Amino acid sequence: MTPRGNEAAALAMHRFGFGPVRDQIAGIAGDPRGAILADLEHSPAGGVAAADLPSSAEAARAVFEYRAEQTAKTKLAQRAKKEAEAKNAAMGMSDVADGGAAANAAPPEEKAAAKQPQLPAQIIQNEAKVRFDAAVDAQIGFAERLVWFWSNHFCISADKIGSMAGAYEREAIRPHVLGRFADLLTAAESHPAMLFYLDNVESMGANSVAGINRDKGLNENLAREILELHTLGVRSGYSQADVTSFANVLTGWTWIGLAEPTHGGEFVFIKRLHEPGEQAVLGKRYADAGIEQGRSVLADLARHPATAEHIAKKLARHFVADEPPPTLVAKLENAFRHTDGDLKEVAKTLIMADESWTPQRTKLKPPSEWIAGILHVTGVHPNNIARVMGAQALLGEPLWRPPAPNGFPDTEAAWIDGVPQRLDIANEAAQRLPAETDPFALLDNTLGPLASRETRQVVAHAESRTQALALLLMAPEYLRR
Repeated sequence: MTPRGNEAAALAMHRFGFGPVRDQIAGIAGDPRGAILADLEHSPAGGVAAADLPSSAEAARAVFEYRAEQTAKTKLAQRAKKEAEAKNAAMGMSDVADGGAAANAAPPEEKAAAKQPQLPAQIIQNEAKVRFDAAVDAQIGFAERLVWFWSNHFCISADKIGSMAGAYEREAIRPHVLGRFADLLTAAESHPAMLFYLDNVESMGANSVAGINRDKGLNENLAREILELHTLGVRSGYSQADVTSFANVLTGWTWIGLAEPTHGGEFVFIKRLHEPGEQAVLGKRYADAGIEQGRSVLADLARHPATAEHIAKKLARHFVADEPPPTLVAKLENAFRHTDGDLKEVAKTLIMADESWTPQRTKLKPPSEWIAGILHVTGVHPNNIARVMGAQALLGEPLWRPPAPNGFPDTEAAWIDGVPQRLDIANEAAQRLPAETDPFALLDNTLGPLASRETRQVVAHAESRTQALALLLMAPEYLRR
């Protein structure tokens, strides 16, 4: 039976948002579905206030210059050391001390600067702060959850291109989460971060001008992952020949080298890298039209029936159950196909489907969502984002660092073994909450009718306020959605 009233409201906020706050359960109990749908109408849904953050290209150039300067400083220090050693040897002096005393005598401003994160880490932390603040401030959180879903679907890794990780999400994902899938697909695949992550920046056709002159060749990584992960899905009928042809289509999709001071790191199509001639992908032939050849293939992949099925299954699995109801998948698939991949309409279909409101809460929240939920329901903006990122990494889901191009897993089996580790983080979070935070008020606000008698008793019998709060955050009802 579909839950109603307060139970449906609490369920909605955990399943589709980051959890309810204050009197929100009672506030949306009259129309939980309407409240979730309304989140899609807020402007800008999925957007963030990031005026002070650099673009992906600006960040990449800054890190490139920073590393060049650091290399130069290191070489100068080595050169000075060698000159000093040579001078001492000429004067017959013994080696001087190893520099420890000099380091201790450094000016206070230099010591303070040494404690600041280096530029690459600072860029990621600034982006992470904006991301978590958006989760804390979200009234409902459905649009933000969709951003996180699509960012993981079209994932890149900060381990390979850290300077662009956060900006990629802002530039390629957020503007399109409620638009058409074809536009989201094109934005993600043509973003310099994706092209670098999946090794397309140096891919060139064997018969291209650059391929002939440089004796370099094709890289199929981007083409393969687009077919296997981003659109059609595995075992969907494409062949190795399709992968190779598509990879040839995508040659020339690259970026401007980071050494270029004004436009380095920006997308560019370079014809001399592009494999000339017609290509066949999934039985359709595409004329050589330069960059438009690749855009045409992406547009057709976005509208392929296998893509609709693949996306429908992933959405249903993410929000509802590891093994989602086939009828829900069918509804999402039909919405995707009949609206030409209108992701806003697909999201509405998800909310309106009765199958999405099953009272069984079997989905285990992944670490990122669980941590963001704690910040959201307590209203705490992280003042030490590095600590929050460290907690997420400790639980096996480091921000923007998936283990592979298929992103972080979205099933219980991937996260259940790490649940005991969450207790330490729950304890630390409980200790940092304001002294006036009442465990019982928080329980009613965040779980309400979802809280079992056992959970209420455990919280009531805690030995301290801190322990009560930690036990609440570790309650089965809170861990699941």
